[in-house]
Amino acid sequence: MATESSSKSRPGISTFKGQERALRAGRLGTGGLLLSVLAATAPLMVVAGVMPTTFAVMGIVGQPLLFVVLGVVLVLFSVGYAEMSRHVHNAGAFYAYISRGLGGTAGASAALVALVAYNALQVGIYGIFGFEVSGLFATYADLSVAWWIPALVAALVVGALGWLKIDVNARVLGVLLIIEVVLVVIFDIAAVADPAAQGLSLHAFNPDTLSGAGVGTALCFCIAAFTGFEQAPVYAEETSRPHVLVPRVMFLAVGGVAVFFALSSWALTVATGPSAIVGEAQKQSAGLLFGLTEDRLGTTFTDVLHFLFVTGMFAALLSFHNVVARYAFAMGREGLLPAAFGRTNSASGAPGTGSLLQTAVSVVVVAVFAIADDKPTGDPTVPVLHLFTWFGNIGSLGVILLMAAASASVVVFFVRRGAAGAQAWRLVTSALAGIALLVIAVYTVKDFDVLVGAGPDSSLSWVLPGIIGLAVLVGLAQGLVMRARRPEAHARIGLGNEAFQLEKAAGEAS
Repeated sequence: MATESSSKSRPGISTFKGQERALRAGRLGTGGLLLSVLAATAPLMVVAGVMPTTFAVMGIVGQPLLFVVLGVVLVLFSVGYAEMSRHVHNAGAFYAYISRGLGGTAGASAALVALVAYNALQVGIYGIFGFEVSGLFATYADLSVAWWIPALVAALVVGALGWLKIDVNARVLGVLLIIEVVLVVIFDIAAVADPAAQGLSLHAFNPDTLSGAGVGTALCFCIAAFTGFEQAPVYAEETSRPHVLVPRVMFLAVGGVAVFFALSSWALTVATGPSAIVGEAQKQSAGLLFGLTEDRLGTTFTDVLHFLFVTGMFAALLSFHNVVARYAFAMGREGLLPAAFGRTNSASGAPGTGSLLQTAVSVVVVAVFAIADDKPTGDPTVPVLHLFTWFGNIGSLGVILLMAAASASVVVFFVRRGAAGAQAWRLVTSALAGIALLVIAVYTVKDFDVLVGAGPDSSLSWVLPGIIGLAVLVGLAQGLVMRARRPEAHARIGLGNEAFQLEKAAGEAS
């Protein structure tokens, strides 16, 4: 009777202990998991936004080769990361892995960095989403709509979808992603079929194109395009065979993204000519892709592409929202956030409180930027160059540091287990990937003023990356306090549902 009373007092939240502390298993197969993580890469946003920006700002013709290089680095990273996923199944992925290798205090720090980084990545997209939707209303309906209105509406819709079953979310993401990819592939084929005067030149894959001071910063731009593949372990508890599906999806995602973006960026150089790509990107900016499709595929195709550009961003918003909600769930389950975050919605099994938190953060940030925007319908500076660029690069820096720390954790984890010999080649790949990721992180911090479009003397060059630095320090402090005051809770950091299973077994034994 006590259980029934408790259930009535907490509507919508399961009070059965197993449900409160575990996500619903068996909801995702290979396809659903792959689509869920790939949606975060927002392929059309990368092709239409990131690629022209990298060509224009960095003047690096060899961007296709950069995607190949980064693909190799991230495959090396994935070797150890995937092996770790066979031993640890936790919605807190990054911080769970780091906890197992580097200890609970480091894990607490990583948890807060992950929460801040993925929130920043998700919230930043609302800026460009709102601006693009506002532009669509102006172009096709002759309506003047402030950018923050569609941004806020999207935040509420994403929040509502976040309460649904993850397999429902996967279907929404899958449909949007597949259509998006098909349209980009059509452009790629059209570019190859109708190249510029230089023909089907492979000059963009020439290593000589990667010389110059802008290469390091270009790596920072391009690695953000891969963000999403590392999210596969976040959904491990919601798959039927995590030890099989998670590694499979990660390698499929990394390999697929590297090939897709390398070919698509090469198609851009073919469509303009390698010698003209930088100049055209500087002149047309984010309009480069749409101008090229207008010439080759007509107005109707370009109009559809504009619409899919928006739906692709929505898919990325939903994908990041799901990840943030699950990190919050994992942290609540282990005492790093209030216990309410560690409970699931009884109807869908989704982490409802974490979903509400992410929605609230999005609404507040968009509202702050809306208030700061004195020209809401005509000036793209606030929503795009500020909200999107600032938050996107903050999030990217956080994820790069998390991947570097996870690489170190893989090495320590298997060495401590006495498996260094058996896992030797995986430890080598993890170490190489960790070093490469640290180098990219250094370039990211060093060139942050370039990444966010600020002057070299701007305080933004240290304030914005300082947000990630602050998350690192606050997380470490929380971990140290937990170790001193609640050593049992500290010992459970990173164990996730395994801790519940151990407690359950101990209870049954007693």
